[in-house]
Amino acid sequence: MTESPLELTPLFHVGPVAITSPVITTWGIMAAMLAFCLLTTRNLQLRPGKVQALLELVVGAIDHQAEEVIRRDPAPFRAVVGTIFLFILLANWSALLPGVEPPTARLETDAALALIVLAASGYFGVRLRGTRGYLKSFAQPTWAMIPLNIVEQITRTFSLVVRLFGNIMSGVFVIGIVLSLAGLFVPIPLMALELLSGTVQAYIFAILACVFIATAVSGDDAPAETSSKHGSTS
Repeated sequence: MTESPLELTPLFHVGPVAITSPVITTWGIMAAMLAFCLLTTRNLQLRPGKVQALLELVVGAIDHQAEEVIRRDPAPFRAVVGTIFLFILLANWSALLPGVEPPTARLETDAALALIVLAASGYFGVRLRGTRGYLKSFAQPTWAMIPLNIVEQITRTFSLVVRLFGNIMSGVFVIGIVLSLAGLFVPIPLMALELLSGTVQAYIFAILACVFIATAVSGDDAPAETSSKHGSTS
């Protein structure tokens, strides 16, 4: 019987929990991100060096995109949106390493990321609008829409999973097939395309996360905020 591509053989078990190759890759990416952040932020300077300048450029770009979509000071959302974007970016790019399957090519990882976005949107909705104000948003425009608005929360979370999984898994399959048929050097252009595609998919996921958060925090009962850098946005 042919093994399903959605199934993986566990490498080992931690109690009842099966540890697979994508889990190890995920741990490696998380450890690398943590170590890099600790090393590069422990001695920040007013006159930044090349690495600090690059980090400030990345943070500035994330802040700009979050502010454009959410229309609020991006500082409260920076950690969630930035971490999601950078993790997905590195996870997608890990497909270019020999023998490594990107964690984002697994439904479990994509579902976890989508649930983080769902939880973050609810958290910021309650934080900025209050519990009553956030729950009232499910009754807009009328109370009869409560079931449909709840279903919408579920379906758009599911769409995040399917979108990321489908795009990344298809790229892994194409590179694997071409590599097995054409040898080592022919797939290099496809690998470059996969590098670009991985960046685009990380960007789209992060922007959709911003859209979902913006939907949760917007409303007449939400307190107005202005950006600390650019002033109020219309």
